[in-house]
Amino acid sequence: MMGTRFILYCIQALGHLPLAWLRALGWVLGAALYVLVGSRRKVVQINLEMCFPHWTKAQLRHTAFQTFVYFAQAWLDRGWLWTGSADVLKKRLTIHGALHELDGDTPTVLFAPHFMGLDAGWTALTQQMNRQFTTIYTNQSNTISDAWILKGRGRFANARLFGRVDGVKPIVAGLKAGHPLYLLPDMNFGPENSVFVPFFGVMAATVPSLSRFARLGRAKVVPVVTRMTRDGYSVEILPAWVDIPSEDMVVDTAEMNHRLEGFIEIMPAQYYWVHKRFKDRPEGELPPY
Repeated sequence: MMGTRFILYCIQALGHLPLAWLRALGWVLGAALYVLVGSRRKVVQINLEMCFPHWTKAQLRHTAFQTFVYFAQAWLDRGWLWTGSADVLKKRLTIHGALHELDGDTPTVLFAPHFMGLDAGWTALTQQMNRQFTTIYTNQSNTISDAWILKGRGRFANARLFGRVDGVKPIVAGLKAGHPLYLLPDMNFGPENSVFVPFFGVMAATVPSLSRFARLGRAKVVPVVTRMTRDGYSVEILPAWVDIPSEDMVVDTAEMNHRLEGFIEIMPAQYYWVHKRFKDRPEGELPPY
């Protein structure tokens, strides 16, 4: 526990450094993780090989290495995201795109893919947009880091976090009340809660919560994609999807993955490849890890 407290203290202290210095430190930390954490490096490499079989070995190695760098930089950035001044955040977090999609109180599900800037996108919206946003939180096994993350994500008054144990009802009630739901459904949370749909041509267990919440809340779906930049993070709000949700959540989930592929192809190294995306397999297939 003392080790966790020390690490979190260091992240918060480092958050006061100029951003260029912090990103340089993140590059060093990411390089070290790439070399030292062989088990997770293998996960990243297998994910990339399965999704980009046409890439050369050099492309795969470079993207795997960059994934670790972005991962480390994003974690160090949480020092200033969650404790930095309001002025610092407004300088480093920019929101652009179809801002009109967040006007009024229309029920809205925000499709926020697992790019490294996922916490930056949430912080930018809850700080700079004049609506209350909700999201779903999974408790961490480490109680100290859990409290730190919850405090950081709940920093601004426009943020409300629901635990997975709270169930569906309060989330849907929030949607119907006009509070956009910041949803990250592009992960494997086990076959019992998922449907198998293609992801870069590979069947992947994917939670169908985007379609389900949009239908239950009678909400539109608006993608929000956050990119790490030299100056901080760029949060792009894209036009609402006009054909999701439909009456078929499997079709919706497959289409979500298909559109996500286009986002990933623009910045593949910033996607969260450290997750065992293909751990659960359809019957008869062995896990690749």
